[in-house]
Amino acid sequence: MRIAVVGGGPGGLYAAALLKRLGPDRDITVWERNAPEDTFGFGVVLSDETLGGIEQADPAVYEALRREFVRWDDIDIVHRGRILTSGGHGFAAIGRRRLLEILHDRCARLGVRLCFRTEAPDPAALAAGHDLVIAADGVHSRTRDAFAHAFRPRIETHRCRYIWLAADFALDAFRFEVAETPYGVMQLHGYPYHRPTATPGTRPPAGPAAGSEPAGASTVIIEMREEVWQAAGLDLCDEQESAARCAKIFCEALRGRPLRGNNSAWTVFRTVVNARWSHGNTVLLGDAAHTAHFSIGSGTKLAVEDALSLAACIEEQDGLPAALATYEAERRPVVESTQRAATASLRWFEDLAGYVDQPDRQFAFNLLTRSRRVTHGNLRLRDARFTGLVERDFGCPDGTPPMFTPYRLRGLTLRNRVIVSPMDMYAAVDGVPGDFHLVHLGSRALGGPGLVMTEMVCVSAEGRITPGCTGLYTEEQAASWRRIVDFVHTSAAGTALGVQLGHSGRKGSTRRMWEGIDDPLPAGNWPLVAASPLPYRHGVNQVPRELSVEELPLIREQFMAAARRAADCGFDLLELHCAHGYLLSGFLSPLTNRRTDAYGGALANRLRFPLEVFDAVREVWPQDRPMTVRISATDWMRGGTDAADAVAIARAFAEHGADAIDVSTGQVVADERPEYGRSYQTPYADRVRNAVGVPVIAVGAISSWDDVNSLLLAGRADLCAVGRPHLYDPHWTLHAAAEQEYAGLGAPWPDPYRAGSRRPPTGRADTPKPRLTL
Repeated sequence: MRIAVVGGGPGGLYAAALLKRLGPDRDITVWERNAPEDTFGFGVVLSDETLGGIEQADPAVYEALRREFVRWDDIDIVHRGRILTSGGHGFAAIGRRRLLEILHDRCARLGVRLCFRTEAPDPAALAAGHDLVIAADGVHSRTRDAFAHAFRPRIETHRCRYIWLAADFALDAFRFEVAETPYGVMQLHGYPYHRPTATPGTRPPAGPAAGSEPAGASTVIIEMREEVWQAAGLDLCDEQESAARCAKIFCEALRGRPLRGNNSAWTVFRTVVNARWSHGNTVLLGDAAHTAHFSIGSGTKLAVEDALSLAACIEEQDGLPAALATYEAERRPVVESTQRAATASLRWFEDLAGYVDQPDRQFAFNLLTRSRRVTHGNLRLRDARFTGLVERDFGCPDGTPPMFTPYRLRGLTLRNRVIVSPMDMYAAVDGVPGDFHLVHLGSRALGGPGLVMTEMVCVSAEGRITPGCTGLYTEEQAASWRRIVDFVHTSAAGTALGVQLGHSGRKGSTRRMWEGIDDPLPAGNWPLVAASPLPYRHGVNQVPRELSVEELPLIREQFMAAARRAADCGFDLLELHCAHGYLLSGFLSPLTNRRTDAYGGALANRLRFPLEVFDAVREVWPQDRPMTVRISATDWMRGGTDAADAVAIARAFAEHGADAIDVSTGQVVADERPEYGRSYQTPYADRVRNAVGVPVIAVGAISSWDDVNSLLLAGRADLCAVGRPHLYDPHWTLHAAAEQEYAGLGAPWPDPYRAGSRRPPTGRADTPKPRLTL
């Protein structure tokens, strides 16, 4: 088997070594255009998990790495001069040059042909002359570009500039430091990768004069927004000037020492995603296939794991096509998960200026949990003392998880921070909620949340989404709602019940979700109205009629009448639905509002009617009861509402008296492209909260109580709306309390259920185990 490896970085070299070790008769050549001693960057970080894989796959490489690694447990976060340390994290780093030397030596001993200072042949020629071509040629992969029609790469450029530098001493820990300069916020990411006290055989890093032994070495990355970089004049500096300027800005972290470069230049990070990872006998590996932001230290780790997986799949599968397909199927979910975490981390640092005013320990906790991979529970295991101090600052009494602390909105005090999110049930008849709604909402209220929200309750028959939607436009409907409110207030005392009012707009007259979501009714459709005459799906949904200025007061009156009925029913909170492409959301988004009058055009005009409705409802809704607004913080579509618009929209509603903003996203246009993932909408709530200073409700794939605690402690949300987990388990909140061994006032069990307040045994797996080893 003839194998060509394009690119002599860690991933390409390790793939070559593994494939040669597993098949000594394989003819393997690595092409690397640089000299063997050339390298870019300084230290690299590998996880214990990755090192375990290396140990199993190639003990010789593992042993060489083990002798050289610098290990540490602490993360130091410097916030306005104060150092906050969190321990128990566990890192291992090595100089990139030394890593390459180990892999060069391993490849040479195994018989891999290494061609340095040599450009690889044309990708098509390589593919024709070899059985397998491994494209490990980095983020600017020439091989990937040659077959772009097959790989279909998508490259996103981000908003920060950064530069890789080094300091000739070993930092004590992984260090994050923020500098608030006249030009804007800058940040330092640093970690040690060489210590002079390491095991004999450790080689000094590149940089100092020959014959001098540095007092250790550290990687130092300086990062800042593009506009800060330009304002500081760093765009005009060469490598030496940049290093000197950065050393001066972060002189305390560097203890007055200089920084040095290594062909270092300011650059922007690019996230690389490919639709496919293989084409014929050519396969992508490492940065050629995918990138993940350096702030979670994953580039070399992912490349090495790719190499291990590829070698294993080639060994195990019958034929190359099956091997390459299995490699991609095995690695893609892992990589996509890492990329989601890396993107969350990257965007956190892009928005760093919005967090620097947080209290110091909350800032540190926010930074540590920014990628959503480290959570409150995870950090508590790593460093209980640090996490306990963060909880104390938040106001948690001893033994009380953050989610079970109370929260006050106007005259309403919620006993905990959990909300059962509004979820349409499509089970009403003529808008009247029936026994199903009584049981559905009643059982969730008995399950312990601070607040249960109704589904979107429609303000008119024409404003329904489906024939099964509930309403508050008749007295019969109001009477049925009153029955449900009374049950919750008497049988689930302490749980508040909120109503969400809305109008379907152009998304009305459709089938129930399980019959065909957003599909029009087969018969009996009613006419639709909207901000503009644009159907939700062209050729599928009906074209709505554009509301005239003269008709807007009627819609406003419908909302007011429904609010009066809701108040009479005894609801504790009212939420105005301005999200998900329904009528009021349709006025807010530029994708759905094409009006040329005072209600269209600039955002201030698009806000006009939703604010008029809000003001009218607020006027008739009791002053001591809170009122919230749900918004779509992004349309997930170019040209639509974005995060900056969301901040402006939230600020406008807050100025008009909204007590909290419920921050959702999307569902405005049918061809949206959401970035799904765990807690994927919460960064928008975070952005609104920290930019506007208004309480926010976070929502969107929040599925664990650990995530709820993390979001609250980090200052990303004040309340968390949890939807589908409450469909799976109506007593999700009480079970969350039991699993955290909490039995306080924030989650009292109803008297009839109290006997079940402890987790039941799950079978023999819970029985005590005998000791069988000395």
